[in-house]
Amino acid sequence: MNGRKIMSQVFDRRRFLKTAAMAGAATGVYGLNAPRAWAQEPEKPKEIIIRAWGGSWVDSLKAGVSDGFTAKTGIAVRHDLTEDNEIQPKVWAAVDQGRVPPIHINWDTTVNATKSALRGVTEDLSGLSNLASTTDLAKPVGLDGYPIINTYGYVYVLAYRPSAFPDGQPKSWKALLDPKLKGRIALYNDGIGMHFPAQVAGGGKLEDIPGNMQPAWDFITQLKGQSPLLGEDPDFTTWFQKGEIDAACTISTNAREAKKNGIDIAWTVPEEGCKFDTDGLWIPKGLPANELHWAKEYINHALTVEAQQIWLDGLGLPGVVPGVKPPQDLVNDPSYPTKPEDFKNLIRVSAKIQTENQSEWFSKFKAIMQG
Repeated sequence: MNGRKIMSQVFDRRRFLKTAAMAGAATGVYGLNAPRAWAQEPEKPKEIIIRAWGGSWVDSLKAGVSDGFTAKTGIAVRHDLTEDNEIQPKVWAAVDQGRVPPIHINWDTTVNATKSALRGVTEDLSGLSNLASTTDLAKPVGLDGYPIINTYGYVYVLAYRPSAFPDGQPKSWKALLDPKLKGRIALYNDGIGMHFPAQVAGGGKLEDIPGNMQPAWDFITQLKGQSPLLGEDPDFTTWFQKGEIDAACTISTNAREAKKNGIDIAWTVPEEGCKFDTDGLWIPKGLPANELHWAKEYINHALTVEAQQIWLDGLGLPGVVPGVKPPQDLVNDPSYPTKPEDFKNLIRVSAKIQTENQSEWFSKFKAIMQG
């Protein structure tokens, strides 16, 4: 997303080209435990490369999905921590120019992934055998088929240090405007997660998105006066741990990670609501046939109860496979919706609207903060 940004280099890798006959066979059913459509198992690459977010995000992916995939296949997994918006144009350029893309799988926000799907650079994943056992949350809304697969949902909560709120948990996002919190609040550096609740906190209506978002910009201008810290996912955990902030708009995972590290921290869904969104996995076009096969196997493995339980326990997020249980500390937590009624105070805006407008929203937020 534009959250969970952490920089690293994009790695080159050796690729094994297959014959045209092998390429034609690559459209079979994929599943680590499913009958194969191949006469023999395709050649295994030494590794596959997954673009990922850093910190607890990549740690959880490794423990839940990557390690299990390597154990079953013998294929090493490299996690490329290049920021998602930096890798996007590189993947697009590779596909447009007929080159092999720099990664096998992109772990991406659904909004960013939708941009790539609409551009036509994503492989079709509808043949994965484990799709049949997923919930409706796995299906990308507004797209044909499965150019991407949503793997879990998440909430941008109001995380706070209880000692800074002696009267109890904040009931409104307007609590961030308290003068005593000046210089002690944090937001994502593009405002993601804050745009929609800011619309309500600023006196506007959600149904006016995207046509009239002036109430959101007015409220964000007020937040600017609080001198917020601006950063990405790993920053929030660090800031709370170092005692540098008292409140933040961040994904619940980051607050939970600080709490697991011994910090007194809580989170809530204020009366204006919180943004709910999804992330997913997709494969860029242009991979050699054997590497495409094993990349699909990786995603299919990520759609098992076994993998999702460990992966999402680490992140504290609800998955897309029935049978995945919430961690004990998140049972009945508003940031871990599992039933329809759990979504009543969560704000969901279609990926299509976000895709069409997010760049403008990010630019507007940054202009306000830099003004």
